[in-house]
Amino acid sequence: MTARFCLLVVAKAPVPGFAKTRLCPPASPDQAAEIAAAALLDTLDAVAATPGAVPVVAVTGDFAAAARSAEIRRALTRTTVLDQRGGPFGERLANAHADTAARHPGLPVLQIGMDTPQVRPELLAAAAADLAAHQAVLGRAPDGGWWALGLRDPAAARVLADVPMSRSDTGDRTHAALSRRGAVPRDLAKLSDVDTMADARAVASVCRGRFPAAVAAVTR
Repeated sequence: MTARFCLLVVAKAPVPGFAKTRLCPPASPDQAAEIAAAALLDTLDAVAATPGAVPVVAVTGDFAAAARSAEIRRALTRTTVLDQRGGPFGERLANAHADTAARHPGLPVLQIGMDTPQVRPELLAAAAADLAAHQAVLGRAPDGGWWALGLRDPAAARVLADVPMSRSDTGDRTHAALSRRGAVPRDLAKLSDVDTMADARAVASVCRGRFPAAVAAVTR
């Protein structure tokens, strides 16, 4: 199938004490890393099964020290792997879009994180179809952030460098910044991302794959 878009996953190595620390307690650092690894692997499976997608993963952290490191390394062989670069998270996101566009010129970029393991190939394909008809798409999260951002022109991601991340108004600010640039986003379906143990349990109740078992391993 002819590639239609880049599907960019922004990923942090699931290393104990480095990833998903807000799950602790009740999770131990090792359990939090297992949950993060399961989320990443389930996300990569969904990406690999999405029709027309060129999988790209922008990584940070020591994947050799990560939970499920061998399984993650195998999954990453199906993707283009880029190192995240820059300081604040918004800057790293902007650079990830730019680096993806440089590696795969001419393709729109749909970016997600590793915090929505409930995402399915059908939802990602629908988001890509929306992006084919609009300059941008934005999938918001109930906490005020966003889980997906698609850009027909990946250069528009430069605005992310000036958007404060991980705030209750990040979604609104991202929408406004893109709109000022002339890329008014079409809204996608809302998805909850995983920041706290309550989030993890809620997401585990509606998803398949490795994630529910990793969450269930945490003593309530």
